[in-house]
Amino acid sequence: MTDSIHTPHETDVVIIGGGPVGLGLAIELGQRGIRCIVAERYAQPQPIPKGQNLTQRTMEHFHFWGAEPQLRAARTIPPEYGIGGLTAYGSLLSGHHYDWLQRELVKPYYFKDNERLPQYETEKVLRQRVAALPTVQVLYGWDADTLTQNETSTTVTLTERSSQEQQTIRAAYVVGCDGSRSKTREQASITQTLSDHDRCMVLLVFKSQELHTLLSRFPGKSFYNVLHPELKGYWKFFGRVDLGNTWFFHAPVPMGTTADNFDFKKYLHESVGAEFEIEFQHIGFWDLRFALADQYRAGRIFIAGDAAHSHPPYGGYGVNSGFEDARNLGWKLAAVLQGWGDDALLDSYDAERRPVFASTIDDFIAKSIETDRAFLADFDPAQDAAAFETAWTERSHGAVGEVHAFEPNYEGSPVVWYTQVAAHVCSAKGSHQFKARTGHHLAPACLSNGKNVFEVLGDGFTLLALGAASTDTQVLVDAAAAAGVPLTVIQEPTGSQADRYEARWILIRPDQFVAWTSEAQTIHADLAHQLFKRVRGQFNRL
Repeated sequence: MTDSIHTPHETDVVIIGGGPVGLGLAIELGQRGIRCIVAERYAQPQPIPKGQNLTQRTMEHFHFWGAEPQLRAARTIPPEYGIGGLTAYGSLLSGHHYDWLQRELVKPYYFKDNERLPQYETEKVLRQRVAALPTVQVLYGWDADTLTQNETSTTVTLTERSSQEQQTIRAAYVVGCDGSRSKTREQASITQTLSDHDRCMVLLVFKSQELHTLLSRFPGKSFYNVLHPELKGYWKFFGRVDLGNTWFFHAPVPMGTTADNFDFKKYLHESVGAEFEIEFQHIGFWDLRFALADQYRAGRIFIAGDAAHSHPPYGGYGVNSGFEDARNLGWKLAAVLQGWGDDALLDSYDAERRPVFASTIDDFIAKSIETDRAFLADFDPAQDAAAFETAWTERSHGAVGEVHAFEPNYEGSPVVWYTQVAAHVCSAKGSHQFKARTGHHLAPACLSNGKNVFEVLGDGFTLLALGAASTDTQVLVDAAAAAGVPLTVIQEPTGSQADRYEARWILIRPDQFVAWTSEAQTIHADLAHQLFKRVRGQFNRL
């Protein structure tokens, strides 16, 4: 077929890559009335079971995207079974094991419970939701070829993969959600810092009802992590795709391994500690490395998800971090395009999200590999059973601590406001508390009207005034109006569960992070005006 080139047309944002992160961003923008075009190279979601563990925070996103019930209905493991994790030593059936990644421990601090399903099922739900938004157009089966920008706009050339038809799109901004090999990142000349662990990893997808029977001794478990001394801290990782039949498996293999020169059945049997029938559906390979972009923005071009950061699939951090990128960048792009956000607000996307993922790598994923490597070098049940059991028990307690400590926050953000000057940094490491803290995710609370605060938050900023008179609140309302910041006000009397926020005033961002708190009885007008200039990105006017 002869190539045809359409005349350029305009939109607000072009999103390159229509996987979970790209579609999530499109929904975030589309619900705010922002015109988007999404270019996705695959006509259908790819049937590889990855990105399965969805945190409570991610399920809050799906709540606000209007897709939570549909996502839970798409679950491939019955709700009554459970989606917990387990860590074992040597093999799954060795007798040494403990509960791992117990996300239910932090459930009280989030509005929604966590979920688990294959990424391709998540994508199907997102595709259905985005199709209902009139401001979003998705082009399935299209590649992004070239990308240019100037001071006022960007231009993207797309090619339809089957017909080679082309079209050119002019947009205010471009966001690359096109994976770890992102062409958007390359064309924007955004460099990466790589940490290559020089490990080849295999991904196996297989069917086995016998494995389900073998693992029935671990009820309610859906993913399993095996530590083995020979792997020096790297994991063998099993996960259920459904209940009773389909599984995936990640593990290190020797460099140069192919689908034909390695005994994968034997490897699986050794990892479980028993033989069982196996029917392979997929054998693939990937390199174990950490990658973090050196910037998330280059002019009018942004990157998000795996295009901005990638890592081994340890702990379910990847897709959840990508969804948080989408929420963070989405409301800020909308604010600027709607005229109430300044350009510096867009810079805060990098300032908040990049340090958080650097911390995710250093304080959680890489640290776990080093911790596991040290444990395996120091303890062996065959050499000293008592010392091993003591250390193993301590590890189980540490696994609980890791869940509590993973609390991404923006304490060092330029668009949050502290009443007292102090040194703060954005980090993935924190603590879960009910107290409302600047830069942290707001915990849920039941209000005096019987509704949860998450059910009454506005699309823009929300001011929660606890025990404050409406006349006192008016100072903040006037300041928001003067700055053009959309503000929903919740006047809440004392005596409800919201008292646990330990603040009189709480300003909540569109992504449910706290921008400011105060216990003052009244707020001065000059402080109120400075506050709303800060949160919209007017730093030069402070």
